[in-house]
Amino acid sequence: MESSRKAGRSSRAKQKHDLASLLRKSWYHLRLSVRHPSRVPTWDAILLTAASPEQAQLYTWQLQRAKRMGRIAPSTVTLAVPDPEGHRIGSGAATLNAIHALALHYRNHFAPDLHSQVASTNGSGSGAGDGDGHDVAMAELMAKKHILLLHAGGDSKRVPWANPMGKVFLPLPYLAGDDPDGPVPLLFDHILAIASCARQAFGNEGGMLTMTGDVLPCFDASTMTLPQDTSCIITVPITLDVASNHGVIVAAKTKNNTQNYAVSLVDNLLQKPSVEELVKSKAVLADGRTLLDTGIIAVRGKAWSELVTLSWSSQQMISELIKIKKEMSLYEDLVAAWVPAKHEWLRKRPLGEELVNKLGKQKMFSYCDYDLLFLHFGTSNEVLEHLSGVGSELVGRRHLCSIPATTAADITASAVILSSKIAPGVSIGEDSLIYDSSISGGIQIGSLCIVVGVNIALDDHLSIEDSIKFMLPDRHCLWEVPLVGSGERVLVFCGLHDNPKSSLSRDGTFCGKPWKKVLHDLGIQESDLWESSSTDEKCLWNSKIFPILPYSQMLNVALWLMGLAKPKTEHMLSSLWRSSSRISLEELHRSIDFSTMCIGSSNHQADLAAGIAKACISYGMLGRNLSQLCEEILQKEGSGVEICMDFLGMCPKVQEQNSNILPKSRAYQVQVDLLRACNDEVTACKLEPKVWAAVADETASAVRYGFKGTYFNPSPRFIHTNLQLSLFFPKICVCCGRSRVFLEHLSESPGSLSCLEYQNNHHDGHTHEPFHRRMVKVELPVRVDFVGGWSDTPPWSIERAGCVLNMAISLEGSAPIGTVIETTETTGVLITDDVNNKLHIEDYKSISAPFDGDDPFRLVKSALLVTGIIHDNVLVDMGMKIKTWANVPRGSGLGTSSILAAAVVKALLQIIDGDDSTENVARLVLVLEQLMGTGGGWQDQIGGLYPGIKCTSSFPGIPLRLQVIPLLASPQLVSKLQQRLLVVFTGQVRLAHKVLQKVVIRYLRRDNLLVSSIKRLVELAKIGREALMNCDIDELGEIMLEAWRLHQELDPYCSNESVDRLFSFASPYCSGYKLVGAGGGGFALLLAKDADQAMELRQRLQDNKDLNAKIYNWQIFL
Repeated sequence: MESSRKAGRSSRAKQKHDLASLLRKSWYHLRLSVRHPSRVPTWDAILLTAASPEQAQLYTWQLQRAKRMGRIAPSTVTLAVPDPEGHRIGSGAATLNAIHALALHYRNHFAPDLHSQVASTNGSGSGAGDGDGHDVAMAELMAKKHILLLHAGGDSKRVPWANPMGKVFLPLPYLAGDDPDGPVPLLFDHILAIASCARQAFGNEGGMLTMTGDVLPCFDASTMTLPQDTSCIITVPITLDVASNHGVIVAAKTKNNTQNYAVSLVDNLLQKPSVEELVKSKAVLADGRTLLDTGIIAVRGKAWSELVTLSWSSQQMISELIKIKKEMSLYEDLVAAWVPAKHEWLRKRPLGEELVNKLGKQKMFSYCDYDLLFLHFGTSNEVLEHLSGVGSELVGRRHLCSIPATTAADITASAVILSSKIAPGVSIGEDSLIYDSSISGGIQIGSLCIVVGVNIALDDHLSIEDSIKFMLPDRHCLWEVPLVGSGERVLVFCGLHDNPKSSLSRDGTFCGKPWKKVLHDLGIQESDLWESSSTDEKCLWNSKIFPILPYSQMLNVALWLMGLAKPKTEHMLSSLWRSSSRISLEELHRSIDFSTMCIGSSNHQADLAAGIAKACISYGMLGRNLSQLCEEILQKEGSGVEICMDFLGMCPKVQEQNSNILPKSRAYQVQVDLLRACNDEVTACKLEPKVWAAVADETASAVRYGFKGTYFNPSPRFIHTNLQLSLFFPKICVCCGRSRVFLEHLSESPGSLSCLEYQNNHHDGHTHEPFHRRMVKVELPVRVDFVGGWSDTPPWSIERAGCVLNMAISLEGSAPIGTVIETTETTGVLITDDVNNKLHIEDYKSISAPFDGDDPFRLVKSALLVTGIIHDNVLVDMGMKIKTWANVPRGSGLGTSSILAAAVVKALLQIIDGDDSTENVARLVLVLEQLMGTGGGWQDQIGGLYPGIKCTSSFPGIPLRLQVIPLLASPQLVSKLQQRLLVVFTGQVRLAHKVLQKVVIRYLRRDNLLVSSIKRLVELAKIGREALMNCDIDELGEIMLEAWRLHQELDPYCSNESVDRLFSFASPYCSGYKLVGAGGGGFALLLAKDADQAMELRQRLQDNKDLNAKIYNWQIFL
């Protein structure tokens, strides 16, 4: 146990270092669960507790926003549940009340089904027992649901600027740079990401996960082990000084522990214990620490069913609490019902007897995660610490903001500016946070300040002659609150370290100064601020210090209250303050106009997005994700669509001005997105073919360099047909110019001539050579890719650098792809394949693009064209027999089509004594794939043509350049790979073109998550090469796992439930796994932890018939 805890501490230090990868993995899981919940289960319902109906209204708006932004699945029920009639009932009673509210929602939604269920149970449609029957049916329904409950109904007294928005929705720009055109990440969003992984721990057993809205528990929740039919509280070891301010769990000794976690029965619960209490209760661990209650509680199985039953009948209990003006705590009262040692104490508490009777049969366990990083947002200072401390490297310090040039303002690099508009002439100090605000020139904001939701237009309120500037001193907070019913806004401020709960007699402060000094300096009396005579009850929370005045006067009075007013104005400002209506933080909490606040925030962020989009269109190269920005713009009341229409009108001019460097495909895609934002779906659909035609043209330009070209004037029908065909669809797409269609001379047949006519027309001047039969056989391996796929695919590969790490392998002792070509004395071409398809070509007009997408011989026809055999009259005096085969399952993902093309091209070149070098063949296959219209990238033919393991880089330009770097594999590396790597056919046929379409559209939109994902794949390919060179197979496994996660980030449908089952089955044995190619099915790579695990996994896969997986013997093709 001691060694595991020491390892846990080491792992915890590593966890801090790896916070970025942990959060990215959690966000990946969240996005996957939202986009494909049938594969990755998501929560059936998400509940938020609120302090009042008004706060619940704000939370409902935030929940709707989260759904709109893809944080919550459309199928998930979301409810914000206020305490009844605004009475505070405590977190325990709020838990019961929220579950009850969800049950009512389900009852209303599923009423017919419940009635049928009761009728089938009772044998009739009605009767005396219907009420009880409905209760039982509802309990059974709820018991199957998976619920996430966040407690967010507090007053946020110690983070008062977050009180209007709710602390759970405060800005937390971790990983904001990953999606710079998306909304500012909130604490709530990160909690959702962590919780999405926790959903996996529940499996199919219903239950509820409860979390607090002011804590971000950073740990890999997907690995949690939760005991069945019990409650389980998540804990982490902490030092004793920290424990004195928090809840502590006393856990029994257990052998159920690993290096990373321990599961133990809970013996006792302590609240803010002293060291003596910890020692007496045997709560101190062997390493001198104790277990912190993180506020995360999972309830499953029978314990969940009993909690649901109690909640369904809890309204009488809650009414009783309100009547006696008591509260029921979740962490003291409700949880204590599952801890026998607390039963005696609990029975003396309000309604404690009922809690013990209804819940006391089940036990509570502790799941101690040694790697958990506990980020608490309990004070304003803690918020800034989390932006400048452990997670500082994750923080996006400029996000969706408008800021002046560095020569026009003094904004420090460490300041965090989010969703804000900053005018020239503003000064912002170090490590300050500015959020959802507009700040005009002449305002100075000090260091370590927090400014939220303010709209200060200094020029409107201070005259030019007035030398006073509004100044927020260091370590201060400033925010605005709209008042309900009045239309007015109140400017609120305090010191960063002020604790609004600290009383006048207990070191209470305002703006960082003790209250006695504040009263003395301002010349005011206690009676001016508080009605109570008790010193212990006087604090910042209930002090009526904030005036309700016209904005300019509030600014001046604020300077006076903070001690910054000029001496000559102090008397005037003091009189103004005394004569004004004033309000306290406590009263503000009950007077917030949440509707106005939501509308104002939406309009503000829409204006910012519109400004960014306009700048992108007017001055840039359309490099921002305009589709995403338009989503924000459309939230602006009344004018969102009009703004998008204005942008649409600007596009033709931008395209004309930047025609030499702006890809047409990108320009067309922007117009498609803007048309959809303007609700013009018909025109958008008509424009889409131009997007794909432009991609085809740009790709062909990159690969056709050096080939002669011929123009011809096609028929209108030909243009109309081929404009609708895409490079990335199974049919041919030719390259389209403005008025004419360009086709390589390679794509032209000699015309409507039979073989005999062709011979006669070319007889003059031609010397007949004696016929010599020739036969060529080419066999090639398949390729498996470790990492880097997608970076080889147009349009990425023709605009950005790519890198792929792959390996050529034989299957079942032979190279599975090949062709035999022999010349014949009789003219014509006979083509056969491995499924007995045959075609004899008598005339050459049929060898002409565009080919039918269902033509099984279009690959060979294209090869005859790209090698020049048709165009250069090679078949004047002879014919050919061409036989092809691919001894791998259809839809394998092993690059079969491209490698077969390479084999045919290589054999044809050998037949005619052409340049059959690997470099030339690879280049010709690129041209061939454009001619066929199959799309895809360059890695397949490179993987099959070049032996062994290689790392191939591509460099955009005309022509597209490739650099193949073979990896000189040591015997040890070859041996380890062949012992540990299993090549398995999943039994699923892949449909890569569908995946390809979605990925290309996202790239053309400049989806930042997609761009960053492919960049990471390129980086991983280079890291993977180093790992293999160092014979570090375990690191390769980690790279494969990350690559597989990134592939699913690109498109969640690259996998399916059958593949997920295979990987879940293999995971305990593997250090890494992934599908090869684009995914969707086909072959998988399973990299076992060692040779023994590989043998065991092989045997278990062979024995498991349900997985329908077939293991292939393989060898590196050297």
